[in-house]
Amino acid sequence: MKLRLDKYLADMGAGTRSEVKKAIVKGQVSIGGMVVKRPETKIDTEQDEVEYQGRSVSYVEYEYYMLNKPAGVVSATEDKKEQTVVDLIESRRRKDLFPVGRLDKDTEGLLLITNDGKMAHRLLSPKKHVDKVYYARIKGNVSQADVQAFSDGLDIGEKHRTLPAKLVILNADEISEIEVTIHEGKFHQVKRMFEAVEKEVLYLKRIRMGSLELDDTLLPGTYRKLTEKEISELC
Repeated sequence: MKLRLDKYLADMGAGTRSEVKKAIVKGQVSIGGMVVKRPETKIDTEQDEVEYQGRSVSYVEYEYYMLNKPAGVVSATEDKKEQTVVDLIESRRRKDLFPVGRLDKDTEGLLLITNDGKMAHRLLSPKKHVDKVYYARIKGNVSQADVQAFSDGLDIGEKHRTLPAKLVILNADEISEIEVTIHEGKFHQVKRMFEAVEKEVLYLKRIRMGSLELDDTLLPGTYRKLTEKEISELC
């Protein structure tokens, strides 16, 4: 891939576009050992060796991380007050990573962090009906009537009822345990669905999105790169 030198460096987090332009003009950047002072210089991301202020900067087009999101962190790229899910990816090389979809601040579990917009669109498009599977603890005895209600679609106060969802009861008691599969991403959807059947979500964790399952070795707040197999399946 051919890229302008200043864009290459900015994409790899060397600095802002204006900062790297100034560094280039000052002679702080070299390509193949030769100092280059023109920000618009085109480079080959596959072949050229770039150094910025004495350190090597290699190029990666896309990054894919599986994060076990902890409670208390917001699903955003930046926030002036709160820690974000992107802040947790300390080994990231690109500056344009974003979370694919959102998990509420108090919700835990699987979140894909990437800069691949096409993949994100495929996973989030309502037309694709991608499965999103959650484990939850519910205040109240979840019943077969609730299972049927979820299957029929629920009125959660919007123009259209929710799409049919699959509710599986793992344990029914005063505090019930369930798994629920939805195909949409409405605001606070799982919580609102249980409110519609007069119950309350006490704990919520996403465990699967499409073909991607949460790695059970990841503690809350930790992450890893996706494997080639996982990326291929998502694509």
